[in-house]
Amino acid sequence: MKCFVIAMESEAKPVIDNMVIFSDEKIYGKRVVTGTLYNERAAVVVCGVGKVNAACGAQYAKDMLNAEEIINIGVAGGLNSTLKIGGIYGICVAVQYDYDLVQLNGGKIGTLDECTENYLEITPSLIFPPRKLATGDRFNDSAADHELLTEVLAADIRDMEGAAIAQVCAHAGVIFYSFKVISDIAGSGSTTDQYISNTKKCAVALEKAAESIFTGVK
Repeated sequence: MKCFVIAMESEAKPVIDNMVIFSDEKIYGKRVVTGTLYNERAAVVVCGVGKVNAACGAQYAKDMLNAEEIINIGVAGGLNSTLKIGGIYGICVAVQYDYDLVQLNGGKIGTLDECTENYLEITPSLIFPPRKLATGDRFNDSAADHELLTEVLAADIRDMEGAAIAQVCAHAGVIFYSFKVISDIAGSGSTTDQYISNTKKCAVALEKAAESIFTGVK
């Protein structure tokens, strides 16, 4: 079964609105919806914002919903001029940019203790242009973060969940896809103001792409 793990209700709405719902309940503080989507069995876990919430949602999807494939969609921030507001991109690799064991293991920033490389591979998709994702539990306009993200990690997009789900899926042997719609672009003014202004545009983009995302992944 395919299961979406999505941070916020507003991001999950384009998927849930198209489902034939069998059950809709609150489990461990998270909304879990099961049913069919485009005539296939599917589920959605609305996990909440941040890496811990995302990891918990992904593990629940694997252990309790028997997810064979996990799909993460949501809004995210663009880090360079190759991205456009309202554009959707497929994530090919992801790193946790706020995970730092450099002083202990001598690896690159974001390298998990059990890994040798900082970026985790994500199942590729040909539906949307591929981009590199950096995940961290921060939403800000920090110049230091921007330098780390763009110059050190060479990331294209930043969010608060994707790489955490990738970590769970990598260890659990679950196929993982991630798609991000851009709500703000660094260097174009306040990310908060851009996010608020572009929320509706992003929701429309996800609504239009929902079927392609679900039926197009293999």
